[in-house]
Amino acid sequence: MTKPLQAEAIPALVEQHVQEFFSAQRDDIARIGAPVSRAVELLENYVLSGGKRIRPLFAWAGFIAAGGERSGVEDSEAVLRAVSSLELIQACALIHDDIIDSSDTRRGHPTVHRVAEARHVDRKWMGHSGHFGHSVAILVGDLALVWADDLFHGSGISAAGIQRALPAWRGMRTEVIGGQLLDITLEASGSEDVELAHNVNRFKTAAYTIERPLHIGAALGGADEELISALRAFGTDIGVAFQLRDDQLGVFGDPAITGKPAGDDLREGKRTVLLSTALKLADAPTAQLIRQGVGNVTDPQEIAELTAAIRATGAHDAIEEQISALTAAGLEHLSRATIDSDTYALLERLALKATARWL
Repeated sequence: MTKPLQAEAIPALVEQHVQEFFSAQRDDIARIGAPVSRAVELLENYVLSGGKRIRPLFAWAGFIAAGGERSGVEDSEAVLRAVSSLELIQACALIHDDIIDSSDTRRGHPTVHRVAEARHVDRKWMGHSGHFGHSVAILVGDLALVWADDLFHGSGISAAGIQRALPAWRGMRTEVIGGQLLDITLEASGSEDVELAHNVNRFKTAAYTIERPLHIGAALGGADEELISALRAFGTDIGVAFQLRDDQLGVFGDPAITGKPAGDDLREGKRTVLLSTALKLADAPTAQLIRQGVGNVTDPQEIAELTAAIRATGAHDAIEEQISALTAAGLEHLSRATIDSDTYALLERLALKATARWL
């Protein structure tokens, strides 16, 4: 690359690298059998039919913040291939999350397990269609996780670069799975623990969405520990704010924007910080109404009434205040980092887009 890449170019380049990776796997997959090729097509379509490429964007920003593009410590194309692997981590997480949540749609399209289930029904195959759909989606998600590792390690990054980034890469994968385990346990137990709900936000979303991508990119760029620490602190605050925004959208969001049904988190019984805050602020009758409704509502009118009850507690406004405070704190961490003004402006813009969901 002879001139610096603009952030606006990154999503399309990431998509190109992911597409090239899928193309390179086709012959090996075809040798296993046509049914496997059709299952892999589900993964390819899932990854390439939507998504904002937030994680590769933040990873690239970390690389830029470390001065990696200017210093030439790693080949920029190789770095782009490496950070493109984050889209496969994301695919694994979302495909499995949709199974766990029994979700019918994602990004306005049927989820992978529902598409596989429909194929089973259409072909009048033996066995239970729902079980088949879940089985296919679990394996497709597993394949995405394996292939993320293949793309990352086969990106062309130097051995030294891989070693610099490996602690962040390993930490990210453990954290997102651990956060998901915590999430389903809190949901099953009916926990109202705000601290544990914050831990879900911290590890299930913030770490692998913003903090660790920044860490990976900065490590690839040869950043020192002081810069990595500042970027991770920034990424943690912005990542938690990002998830709090998701909590708001999961209850109050417009389906035309979110791609999921209205009040989906209420239907699924998600134990979010928003819900814990509402229960803490509610009077006794309202708290009882919320406890009885969360995870048990299906009718649109019931969902609307439960949504109104949660808003009336003041929880919506309280979460908005937290989002604003976290965004400000994250930018304060960033202001203390040794980065140039252009990089600061890029990271500030990405942070504001992520927490307001303009992306």
